[in-house]
Amino acid sequence: MARVKFIESVDEAQGKAKEAYDKLVSTGKITNMKRALLQDYATFDAFMGWYTSWARLVEIIGQRAATVYAHAISTTNSCQLCSLFFISDLKALGIDPNGFEYEKNEEILAKLARQIVKDPTAVPDSYFDELRKFYNDSEIVAIVGFAAQMIATNNFNSVLKIDVDQRLLPIVNEFKPATWRANIK
Repeated sequence: MARVKFIESVDEAQGKAKEAYDKLVSTGKITNMKRALLQDYATFDAFMGWYTSWARLVEIIGQRAATVYAHAISTTNSCQLCSLFFISDLKALGIDPNGFEYEKNEEILAKLARQIVKDPTAVPDSYFDELRKFYNDSEIVAIVGFAAQMIATNNFNSVLKIDVDQRLLPIVNEFKPATWRANIK
């Protein structure tokens, strides 16, 4: 159960959050995370920048690679909610999240994703040599910037224990928490 109350109706929202809530409901884009974020409009607004970053990432690396990258970040960070969203998205692309072959660019993106989550101060220079085979510096900035935003989203959902959205409940057992932190003291 979430550690904060969700905004469940426009009447519960305050100020700009009322308009945002109304728009999300009318477009069918309301999620449990957004219901929590709407408790504070400034925080909601900051987190909605994720969509701008996502759109740029997709423009640079494509839908499939972006989904693989976001999945690698979220599963490595052990965010149940985000992992389930990307498991669902991979399946929608016809990809088995538990067993697929990476495209050449996806392999380095997944390695980068896992390392950024595990220890961002220890990302090897060799990863950037590999990335430069596919992307220029501007694109690499967008790729790394998206990872930072994805991690912030992961952390928000995990810390506040945001409930899994209804549409993801049928696949909830497909989430396997990461275990790499088990021996960190």
